[in-house]
Amino acid sequence: MAALIAPSILSADFANLERDLGRIADADYAHVDVMDNHFVPNLTLGLPIFERLAKVSPVPLDAHLMIENPDRWAPAFAEAGAASVTFHAEAAQAPVRLARELRKLGSRAGVALRPATPVEPYLDLLAEIDMILVMTVEPGFGGQSFIEGTLPKIRRAREAVSESGLDVWIQVDGGVSRETIERAAEAGANVFVAGSAVYGAEDIPAEIATLRELASKHTH
Repeated sequence: MAALIAPSILSADFANLERDLGRIADADYAHVDVMDNHFVPNLTLGLPIFERLAKVSPVPLDAHLMIENPDRWAPAFAEAGAASVTFHAEAAQAPVRLARELRKLGSRAGVALRPATPVEPYLDLLAEIDMILVMTVEPGFGGQSFIEGTLPKIRRAREAVSESGLDVWIQVDGGVSRETIERAAEAGANVFVAGSAVYGAEDIPAEIATLRELASKHTH
């Protein structure tokens, strides 16, 4: 399974988002953090800006909805051009119905879990989703340190996916860098969200390539 790098534009210059999307043209996805200041204590961008980004991005958009009531709002992001839409398990009222709707609209459907949310209740639903996002920091802000205690959860998710024979990706988001990406890949992740590690690098394309190479040595 290939290692995919999805830089988070949360670490980009919000006054120059089109320019900074161009700087990650060598990545596999652009990770777009949508926060509503209710589900998480931060406010980023909403649907109108996302629609514009989808029109100018050189790479597919991976929407991570850290919002209340994703059952209502998530489909609009699929309609706006998101290649992947991830909603939080803790916020969704009907996750299977929502995942099916996202797929019907042509988007990959992902379920995100906060660090303390167990993965086991969702392992029976693997056939309904395309990705599990294991948060490796508390959602809401960039620049946090990787939580090592999430690695066993990543392993359990990978084991379940392997046993199922399904093509379900496992994404990690938070504190991903040269220092942590190999451990996350060894545990079973194959999609890696890196914000400050990428946008803080002197040579962004080189950093993306380095992260991809490090992860590829360990992906399952």
